[in-house]
Amino acid sequence: MEETQKGTLYLCATPIGNLEDMTYRAVRMLGEAELIAAEDTRHTRQLLTHFDIHTKLTSYHEHNKFEKGPELIAYILEGHDLICVSDAGLPGICDPGSHLAQLAIEAGIRVSPLPGANAGLSALICSGLDTTAFTFIGFLPKTGKKQQEVLEGVRGHRETLIFYEAPHHLKGTLKVMGKVLGENRQAALGRELTKKFEEFRRGTLAELLAHYEENEPRGEYVIIVEGAGEETAAEAQEEVLSPAELCNRLMAEGLPKKEAMRETAKRLGLSRRDVYQAMLE
Repeated sequence: MEETQKGTLYLCATPIGNLEDMTYRAVRMLGEAELIAAEDTRHTRQLLTHFDIHTKLTSYHEHNKFEKGPELIAYILEGHDLICVSDAGLPGICDPGSHLAQLAIEAGIRVSPLPGANAGLSALICSGLDTTAFTFIGFLPKTGKKQQEVLEGVRGHRETLIFYEAPHHLKGTLKVMGKVLGENRQAALGRELTKKFEEFRRGTLAELLAHYEENEPRGEYVIIVEGAGEETAAEAQEEVLSPAELCNRLMAEGLPKKEAMRETAKRLGLSRRDVYQAMLE
């Protein structure tokens, strides 16, 4: 008895605003598919209706992925192809599409992209900031403490940073970014990308916050922040060093032991006694 050939999981990009950003291939594949797994079936049905596509939809989202994911994998293993879409952009970026891809790979299923629009990269290329290296963070955590932890973790990164944010959280996010990353960091905000009221605003984090303190944010935002300068990157690196590690590094650079201990205490905000004790340990 022949083993049933496995189907393929396709991860399909959908428009981030303008419906004309759908690719010819994506429209054809969505029309030919037997089943589409959608983050929000009502939202996706509007897209399919626009392109006169009548493929069956099933719900697959953050709140049902652990139950629904294995069912979809079983469906693909029976020999069916499945297309996964999110509400906008590439599935797997800030949505459960990545979980389904992991399950498929573990099951030996082929995973293939149907490329298209992505908000983060679209904002990056229009930001005027460095595009040679970048880190995508997406949405920050909801609590202030967790937000600060994430930002502290990337404060010393030399590459450009990419964030997503909703309008009602934008001012709070810019405020904590200025506090942790530095108010003078250059940034660019892209809102309502590819839509009628698309807008880019550029300036320091402090300048952007001041603007939105006077003008209520509207629409979904991508925040692009320049990477750390040499001084900030060095400071951030030093903060993760223990007193002994920093002192030894300064001595390796040529400072006498006493001067290295004094400099270590100054940089880390410690007493020389604390540094001396750390060196003994």
